[in-house]
Amino acid sequence: MTLHIQLRHAFPDFRLEVDMVLPGGLTCLFGRSGSGKTSIVNAVAGLLRPDAARIVLDGSVLNDLPPHRRDLGYVFQDARLFPHLTVAENLCYGPRVRRRKVEGMAQVVELLGIGGLLSRRPGTLSGGERQRVAIGRALLARPRLLLMDEPLAALDEARKAEILPYIEALRDETGLPILYVSHSLPEVARLATTIAVIEAGRVAALGPAAAILSDPVAAPLLGLREAGAVLTARIASHEDDGLTRLTTAAGPLWLPRIAGVPGGRVRVRIAAQDVILSRDRPLGLSALNILPATVAALHDGQGPGVLVRLELGTEFLLARLTRRSAQALRLAPGVGVFAVLKSVAVAQADVGATAPSD
Repeated sequence: MTLHIQLRHAFPDFRLEVDMVLPGGLTCLFGRSGSGKTSIVNAVAGLLRPDAARIVLDGSVLNDLPPHRRDLGYVFQDARLFPHLTVAENLCYGPRVRRRKVEGMAQVVELLGIGGLLSRRPGTLSGGERQRVAIGRALLARPRLLLMDEPLAALDEARKAEILPYIEALRDETGLPILYVSHSLPEVARLATTIAVIEAGRVAALGPAAAILSDPVAAPLLGLREAGAVLTARIASHEDDGLTRLTTAAGPLWLPRIAGVPGGRVRVRIAAQDVILSRDRPLGLSALNILPATVAALHDGQGPGVLVRLELGTEFLLARLTRRSAQALRLAPGVGVFAVLKSVAVAQADVGATAPSD
């Protein structure tokens, strides 16, 4: 799939000017509130009529079509379910409005884990359950592209943790391209295969998720406090002491026990501020994770900080340290170092399923 979005639109406080080509998979539009993310999605959906637009999905021009003829699914921040209908009736509502036979109900119900909810009404569901039903309704309309506008923003952390695995399954098992809006970097790092950073109505950065997340130049756009890269890993074993041993391109990585079976692949987000660097392999540390790496690049910030991009085999990490520390370690591209990470520094929410492209 390719989605080509060209937009121009003047708002009272800023101007939207976008020209980007997006591949299949799950593309996250990331940026601050008011940067234009939702406006882009609404233009693709036909809910916003831009001053000028050309939107092409796999060769089909969408911008001249009314919303109901674009064959898109839309999941909003709030589930927007009909309170007087059961879950089963809500699921069937979209396809019936479009005069289509409801197909694939059993598969969607199983994918989203909502089989036990079908006879209930929305008022009896949790926020995460309502969002899963909203996703199911959109899927049953058989869209060519699924639009999701901050679907987790209204949920607390427990409900987010509940629904994230279902969105991962949606990304990995359906093959349906997804355009996903978020301003949560951990959420983006867990879900995205492609990231488009939107800043003041323009595309400030665009590329594969792993490349954008590990790019020191892009880090200020993403937010320095939450900057971090993603490693792909394979579950080697679950140890008796409660740790899980992972294998990565740079060596073993131990984390508090994570979900998954040995042999399964995961992606792990590691925050730049949690990585410590040493020129020599350190001894006598409590930290279990010591990964050999090579300095790929350094990027000075406006303050006393430096972001260091580290090459670990075929993948990259970021480390955030002071300029004084970088000078004391004599860091430069090509210098070998050891990246030190405490096992407990990685939260459970930062470990998710790998996408097929990982």
